[in-house]
Amino acid sequence: MNSIVKENLISFKELEQSIYSYVCELAREMTRTVLERYDQELMSGRDTMTYRNKGLKKTSIKTIYGEVEYSRRIYKVMPEGSSPAFVFLLDEAMKMEKIGLISSNLAAKIAMTIAEAPYRATAEMISSTCGQTISYQGVWNFVQKIGSRVCEEEKTEVFRMNHGQSTGEKVIPVLFEEMDGVWLKMQRPDHKKAPKQEMKVFTMYEGWDAETEKAGRSTLVGKAVMAGMDSGPVFQEKKEAFIRSRYDADEIGQRILNGDGGSWISDPYDPYVITQLDQYHIHKEIRRLIKSRESQGIICDCLAEEKIGEMLAYIKGCSDNAEDTEEGKKERKNAQELYQYLNNHKEELLPYQKRGIEIPEPPNGVLYKGMGVQENQNCTLITQRMKHRRMRWGRGADALVKILYRKENRELIGTIDRYSDGLITKVDLEEVTKTLSAAKAPKKDGRGDPYLEIIRGHMPLLEAMQTVSRKAFTRAFM
Repeated sequence: MNSIVKENLISFKELEQSIYSYVCELAREMTRTVLERYDQELMSGRDTMTYRNKGLKKTSIKTIYGEVEYSRRIYKVMPEGSSPAFVFLLDEAMKMEKIGLISSNLAAKIAMTIAEAPYRATAEMISSTCGQTISYQGVWNFVQKIGSRVCEEEKTEVFRMNHGQSTGEKVIPVLFEEMDGVWLKMQRPDHKKAPKQEMKVFTMYEGWDAETEKAGRSTLVGKAVMAGMDSGPVFQEKKEAFIRSRYDADEIGQRILNGDGGSWISDPYDPYVITQLDQYHIHKEIRRLIKSRESQGIICDCLAEEKIGEMLAYIKGCSDNAEDTEEGKKERKNAQELYQYLNNHKEELLPYQKRGIEIPEPPNGVLYKGMGVQENQNCTLITQRMKHRRMRWGRGADALVKILYRKENRELIGTIDRYSDGLITKVDLEEVTKTLSAAKAPKKDGRGDPYLEIIRGHMPLLEAMQTVSRKAFTRAFM
């Protein structure tokens, strides 16, 4: 044992890194061969009168095992009545022009990581775990491209809605809707502080799962979220298109909207929507504007007992009876603000269940109960990733939130696949692998194996008695 310790032995860490580098190099060579063979197939099968071959151009694609350099042909296109253009048939076939030369696997890994970690941390994590080096600016550029594609999809859904072409077909008795805003710290392009902006968040669901409620857990049925930094009217339009992409909105029995009373939240698309003021925001405003614990308790008790008139009268009394001092003036102003807020939404203070409003019966397995899930959605979707930690945002905030809400809806991978990858249909991958293994894989020659030369020192595993497993290791890497 002492003799082994004293020798200059290779550590497992070095062995792991060496094997990983070897496998990544082999994977890059295989990818290059596949792409160039596919490009050859496209050249052979093209319309020679339309596409004029102008030679090869080198490029590269970022993958999870490193950057693959390869050559593909550029073609001159001569459309009738217009100036000539230059295209890469391989890029079009592989859909590489969508978000740049990044594989869908690497794009998915970046997107899933950026949803949890900052740009720099994402760049370091991708660079350390993949055979690919990427900068934080590269991650930022990727996020902007994906975000812009999602924005285009949102605009397409709005266009379909406005022209009566929405694709939603599902019919449900009740749709619950909740809306709120999260204020983010902003900065100008020169990194100077800028005014805060509101990130608007929308959540819709069909009810609660009755089975999980029996087990003491709450699970929303058919939950879907959307978010963005658009103006109120634009966000409302996208929200309605978002609903109609999933449901037949004209056949929904009843829609119920829960919000904080913001001017942009009221629904202009359904005149029969039941609106109610979120109970969390009501109590939050009471605590913020009324400092006396006793007065807070009286106001909340009146609300719980559905004595809206008494509650408003008491708040007005707090304003009228405030002392004529600096502190009293502040109390009067706060009480007036609370009175104005609650009085403006007097008809919406009680939840729909307490107003005697009848709604359609829930389907089997679905339960209806009190609303108020938006604050939790804000936390998981926006707050944990985009607030605190001294973060400030620029024009990239809207693009990032598109990734966040697609991830929450479990649609992120599908979104990336639409814009980052194509299919190779004319290349026999098994044949390429066999050919590469025989002719392209590194072999030991007069100069030695360039990959195994990375390994320094003795390798007791190879120098010991050759068991079946050790022979397999030798065949694979020697």
